[in-house]
Amino acid sequence: MPSLLRHLIPLLAVGLLGFATPLLAQKADAPPKPETYLCPYATGGAVDCFLHAVEHLYTMCRQVKSIEIIEFGYAQSTEGTNGAKSEYCVDKHRASITRPYQSALREATGNRAAVDGLRSIYDAWLKSLAELKWIPDESDAAYKARVDKPYEVFRERALAVRAALPAGKAKAATASAAPAAAKSAN
Repeated sequence: MPSLLRHLIPLLAVGLLGFATPLLAQKADAPPKPETYLCPYATGGAVDCFLHAVEHLYTMCRQVKSIEIIEFGYAQSTEGTNGAKSEYCVDKHRASITRPYQSALREATGNRAAVDGLRSIYDAWLKSLAELKWIPDESDAAYKARVDKPYEVFRERALAVRAALPAGKAKAATASAAPAAAKSAN
């Protein structure tokens, strides 16, 4: 029995290698999968991905902050470790947006208006994440209006960036923006 096993193991290894090699080659030839976590609605290039990621990641951290507020109330949502989840969300997404932001800047290189617009959106995004915290004595309605306002800023500046891009890129980016805008409005 042991001698039979000694002969079967190399045959099995060769058979598995022969089966796995075409699968590995097929995977290596496939185009890179689009970034669906950071920019799930983007269909264009790096600029389009970044513009979608800004709204998407802001929404994610806003929802985490909303859960903390529901759980602990406005006044206690930042006391002690109560705000740890939203702080982690902000830190995590500051790091995760770096690659899409840098890629968008590279794609827009040579177009000063688009690059400046991308930087402006990034700065507004960072500021809006920092301002997710409740301000003492702020009413519920005032807080909700304040944390909704960045969406308008993101969309206005995204339109300016898309307008500054060459016609071909702008058309593709605008076409993909319509479904995302309709989805976020609901």
